[in-house]
Amino acid sequence: MARLNQLRVIGGRLRGRKLSFPDVDGLRPTPDRVRETLFNWLAPQLAGARCLDLFAGSGALGFEALSRGAGQVTFVERNADAVRQIRQNLELLGATGGRIEHADALVWTGTVPAQPFHIVFLDPPFAGGLVADALARLSAAGWLTADARVYVESEAPLELPSGWSILRDKTAGQVRYRLLSRQDIAS
Repeated sequence: MARLNQLRVIGGRLRGRKLSFPDVDGLRPTPDRVRETLFNWLAPQLAGARCLDLFAGSGALGFEALSRGAGQVTFVERNADAVRQIRQNLELLGATGGRIEHADALVWTGTVPAQPFHIVFLDPPFAGGLVADALARLSAAGWLTADARVYVESEAPLELPSGWSILRDKTAGQVRYRLLSRQDIAS
């Protein structure tokens, strides 16, 4: 059985709640300090927003969004242990706005009918070089609302594909995190 670790929700109606996540290779929840900064950036867009947590892992970003007023969060994760734990955490919290997709994030975005999201959390495994592919798929028809914000967490440095604007950009240790919008659809 996988060892369980804990994270805590840092803001909103679920503030202080501790959630477990499995000990899975490459799974590293976004640190509290980074989540606090991110959700300060997103505060004006979050109420009632439809959010997509690609490469969900522990689900830390999606749970934080639900706690702070997001209307819906779709968690996409391929690891069965992580999916099971996200499901258990949703039940524990009574979070009715969460939906889980047990799938590879890039395959899922390429095969299911696109639906527009206001906010996307993109925190793939660092070693995979998946950010550019994920951004390209999100740019495809229908995945982003006109005013969508996409959070990207990666190892520094990161080359962004053309067509993206950096709205916010910070570094914490070896991690670079950014808030992006599409130039061609931005309001």
